[in-house]
Amino acid sequence: MASKRVSRSASRNAATRSSASSRARVASRSRARSATSAKVAKAPSQKAPRANAGGARAAGAKGAAGSGAAKPAKAGAGAGKAGGVEGKASRGGVQAAGTRPAKAKVAGNAEPGVLMARMFHVDAFTSRLFHGNPAAVVPLKKWPSDQTLQAIAAENNLAETAFFLYDDSKPPKGGKAASKREPTKVTLPLRWFTPTLEMDLCGHATLASAHVLWTHLGLQAERIVFESRSGPLIVERDHGMIEMDFPSRPGKPVPVTVEMSAACGREPVEAYLARDLMLVFDNRRDVYEMKPDMARIAALPGFGVIVTAPGSGHDFVSRFFAPNAGVPEDPVTGSAHCTLAPYWAERLRCKRLFAHQVSRRGGELRCDVDEGRVRLAGHAVTFSEGVIRLGA
Repeated sequence: MASKRVSRSASRNAATRSSASSRARVASRSRARSATSAKVAKAPSQKAPRANAGGARAAGAKGAAGSGAAKPAKAGAGAGKAGGVEGKASRGGVQAAGTRPAKAKVAGNAEPGVLMARMFHVDAFTSRLFHGNPAAVVPLKKWPSDQTLQAIAAENNLAETAFFLYDDSKPPKGGKAASKREPTKVTLPLRWFTPTLEMDLCGHATLASAHVLWTHLGLQAERIVFESRSGPLIVERDHGMIEMDFPSRPGKPVPVTVEMSAACGREPVEAYLARDLMLVFDNRRDVYEMKPDMARIAALPGFGVIVTAPGSGHDFVSRFFAPNAGVPEDPVTGSAHCTLAPYWAERLRCKRLFAHQVSRRGGELRCDVDEGRVRLAGHAVTFSEGVIRLGA
């Protein structure tokens, strides 16, 4: 009897253990399923939802990522992207998805838009900043209107702004090629503007233009021929200087008048007229200390007025006034030396001359006179460079 009770008790214990083990297995499987569900819930979606034809992408879907990322599905015809879609990164900022950056119009392009061009501020006929004659230089690929060129020069308010055509993406045209890209000579059109008018010849802005081409635009040609209103102007480098071949403009003698003396505040000993009126004085102090009456200077014949005298340490000194061109006093005037150099070469019986223009800024030139031509040489230094923007 006792044996049967023991047997029944053992059976009940075994059944209890079996039931507990079964419940443990069920609980374990339930926990595993829960963990798997949690992982699935946390996993990122592999594909962005596809919009219906003509619909928009679902808000919050990310746009195309960097290289190698899967491309998002395209929306149907006429569909726009919904808010929240990330734009593609672009230089200078974030670009809205589905748009292209606006392209600025190249200088001289007739299409509407923004005209942009590089501009350099160069001090010419000097090797020191804040001396010599400052000129603005604007390389262009196409000519804008003359009104635009004049407006730029007026905005700069320098004695001259030079403009030339040069496209560094195309091989220059010119003489026998030293390589497929760089000939030994290039020919480029060049124009000069004061704040009020276009000039027929300008020395310091020509020198500044050549400086920009060789120093900043990477031109390797040995010689530049600028096509200008005064004909072809040849520019070359010579022992660290820039030498320009200009036409000689000797003046014709004219009588000294009371008006000339009144305009200068002292009496010149000689007067000559070419493009400009040149007044000669015996003493360089007359030139240094002169305080001209600009209204009376403007009433004298000629485009501008040159005053000159023998130098000390230089062959001659000079100053130049052109109030009618919007330039009361030009700091250093290359074109004036087309009249100065022939006069002093004959007077001093010397074909190579060293000149000093004694304005407040001052500048130095080397002049060589030869058979109807004057070669002017000097240095140049860049003060600044930037970009000009025109239009909207």
